[in-house]
Amino acid sequence: MEELNRILQTPLIVFGDISISLVQIFTVLAFVVIGVMLVLWSGGFLRSRMSKRGVDVNVVQLVSRAWLILGMVIVAISTLDLLSVPLAAFAFVSGAVAIGFGFGAQNIINNFISGWILMWERPIKIGDFLELGEARGTVESINTRSTRIRRVDGVHLLIPNSQLLETTVTNWTLEDDLVRTSIRVGVAYGSDVRLTESLLYQAANEHPDVLEEPVKLVLFDNFGDSALEFELNVWIHSTAERGLRMIRSDLRFRIDELFREQGIVIAFPQRDVHLGGQLRLVREEAVSAGQSD
Repeated sequence: MEELNRILQTPLIVFGDISISLVQIFTVLAFVVIGVMLVLWSGGFLRSRMSKRGVDVNVVQLVSRAWLILGMVIVAISTLDLLSVPLAAFAFVSGAVAIGFGFGAQNIINNFISGWILMWERPIKIGDFLELGEARGTVESINTRSTRIRRVDGVHLLIPNSQLLETTVTNWTLEDDLVRTSIRVGVAYGSDVRLTESLLYQAANEHPDVLEEPVKLVLFDNFGDSALEFELNVWIHSTAERGLRMIRSDLRFRIDELFREQGIVIAFPQRDVHLGGQLRLVREEAVSAGQSD
């Protein structure tokens, strides 16, 4: 037993006035494992308790991540204290490492800070529907380096947090889920324009997802080349592009059905080509050619 105790107390690492024995290493390893497990468990417990109380999911994520970072910092400082290593000993080394790390990991640091800005200022929240370039999708999580978005086709995108702050992002649901959408249709010249207007209003009024307020509006938009052009504007609650497209599809089906019942013809491009002069010229050239023969 004394021999084992002597081996455990024998210094393995010595630098300056600091010596680290085998027993200290085992103690520190046990402390780190227990400390990390405790921090992770307490973070999960905090998240579950806040979720059960109905706290906003964005606040839950912000608080849990702040607690995770704080807990890891406490574990790290306590570990150094157990090893009797003063923080001043790392002053010079940490400064040099920080400079090198700063140059080599600018993007990582930028995305890390951007992630905290997103979680704190909340210009983009979990559950928001975003349009970024040609990509559209719902925010599923905001992490410290990237934000995960599920596109309307089910594919997941990982977008660096800095990109969400540095580029133009359309947030369809920043304040609410009210969305205005439009249906354009052209009817043949000679159609009853007032009847067309009433049929468009009827199609909008019959759809259960079209809101009464803000009011829907039918505009006689233009005298087109081949059609009298109308535009139906309606407001709906929509948090996903799929829902918006389905509502527009339903409205188009109903408009086509109503127009067929009332004899309103949906116009299509037409062109009248007059070839009379060219035909006479061809005939004259054929006659002159026959006489010369």
